[in-house]
Amino acid sequence: MGETLRPVTAGFNRSLSIETRAERLTGDPGAVLLREALDATGIIGWMAARMKDSRRQADVVHDLPSLLRTMVLLVAQGWQDHDDADALRHDPAMRVAAASSAGLTPLTGHPGLASQPTLSRCTAMLAEPGNLKVLREAALELAGRNLRAENGGQRRTRMTLDVDSLPIEVHGHQPKAEWNGHYRTRVYHPLVTSIAETGDMLDARLRPGNVGTADGALDVILDVVDRAEASLCKITTVRIDAGFPSGALLSGLEGRGIHHVARLRANAALDRLAAPHMKRPPGRRPTEPRLWTHELEYQAQGWDEPRRVVLVVKEREGDLLLDRFFLVTSISRFQMKGQALLDHYRQRGKAEGHMGELMDVLSPALSSTNRAKTHLRGKKPKSVTPPIDAFACNEVRLLVAMLAYQIMHVARRAMARATKAPWSLRRLRERVLRAGARLIISARRMTLILAATAAPYWAAIWPQIQMLRGADP
Repeated sequence: MGETLRPVTAGFNRSLSIETRAERLTGDPGAVLLREALDATGIIGWMAARMKDSRRQADVVHDLPSLLRTMVLLVAQGWQDHDDADALRHDPAMRVAAASSAGLTPLTGHPGLASQPTLSRCTAMLAEPGNLKVLREAALELAGRNLRAENGGQRRTRMTLDVDSLPIEVHGHQPKAEWNGHYRTRVYHPLVTSIAETGDMLDARLRPGNVGTADGALDVILDVVDRAEASLCKITTVRIDAGFPSGALLSGLEGRGIHHVARLRANAALDRLAAPHMKRPPGRRPTEPRLWTHELEYQAQGWDEPRRVVLVVKEREGDLLLDRFFLVTSISRFQMKGQALLDHYRQRGKAEGHMGELMDVLSPALSSTNRAKTHLRGKKPKSVTPPIDAFACNEVRLLVAMLAYQIMHVARRAMARATKAPWSLRRLRERVLRAGARLIISARRMTLILAATAAPYWAAIWPQIQMLRGADP
């Protein structure tokens, strides 16, 4: 790297020449926009004040807030690997956006972005239990600040937390990554909590690849519910799929007064209860498929009491037999009838779509593994360095990706308010965050000149982001 392109002429158009110049060009001006959103919410200062910086301060070149910004902005802009920081080390937009210093210092008196080894050491530092706890809580804190700003500083009345697991495929010898027979690949199997109504990601817990879907779910749900009701809303409902509803989990939720809706796996006992309802009404079938809900009461072998179960019978076009599935809930039929409960459960599809965006657009790269250190500052180390907790480092990477999702989601919602149209994360990145730009310096002031294609979007979103500054933290 470092080569310069000699002037060349394009063969298809002899009037077009190509050359490089020593100008401050960037393809990542969105880092400046996202930095403005980070500062407007105050989330980086909130994290840094609660974390312990265990480095020897005399050797510190990049302070903790700048390292946190660098890690989040790199992922949000589509750079998953720490090695990318070396390639972007002198990118003017990234340098200005990540630095804690003001004025021209990020460009003139600063060493540039943190290097790959510095970011790796920061990841190991964030993997310490106290720092990891703060990092985990930051996503919900960021979501709370944004939602309160949208709601006039007030918590919302009700929200539904969607809890689900998802596979993250890994390649190599990452600790606790295991072969999962259901997904037929080597994975981690994290547990993720989100809000379908708003698209916010609230929590992620990295788990080994071979654990069951519901492993450790009750403790996670209770923790997230407590934090959500303190920051986001007054009442929460939990929505889960068929892999979760064990007797212990349902009893634990009900013991805390938390309403839940879950899908149940079919079994012989449920099929016997459903049998009387698996008949079509007399008469010719209509052209449109039909659906019926029926109220049942059912007690599984591992349950301590009977619970309300809603049987959903579906008529599929072209199928001779009716299909069915079951929902179990602690919500009474007087609070929510069967059809309304089904409509409520179907909103899980939105949560799954948001998790799909997390995996598709941000693609968390959980690549940390235990490797013996062979060189330290160009020399062989005099003593054996204890191995890092690579599993915790991979959880840090997952949580950083979730924070990157969350700050992009803040920008996405701001853009949706400004344009009165829905936006995907991919469209936001391609149209707004990754446009071409040039940064010029004149009279000790910097000007970021955007490509004309991105200017209307920035004009729309910038005032919306400034509104976040008035929110009560």
